[in-house]
Amino acid sequence: MDFDDQLRRYFGTADIAALNPAALAAGTERMQVDLGLETNPGRRFALWALLYILGAAPDLDVAFKSEEERNSARDFMDMLDRA
Repeated sequence: MDFDDQLRRYFGTADIAALNPAALAAGTERMQVDLGLETNPGRRFALWALLYILGAAPDLDVAFKSEEERNSARDFMDMLDRA
């Protein structure tokens, strides 16, 4: 799942800075619902990663069943912290 595609799908634009607070909240809520329903690990991780960037991701133990997935998410979080 491409980052810009995710933004367009959930927010209607790739320019997230242009969103008003209500549109941001609505798109974030749709992403959270889709995260709970998604079964494909790659798409699930992509949804979680964008939610993390937006400050709306669930805890790792809620979002990911396996330790391997949680470790990948921790690596992603560390990478963002270093950037």
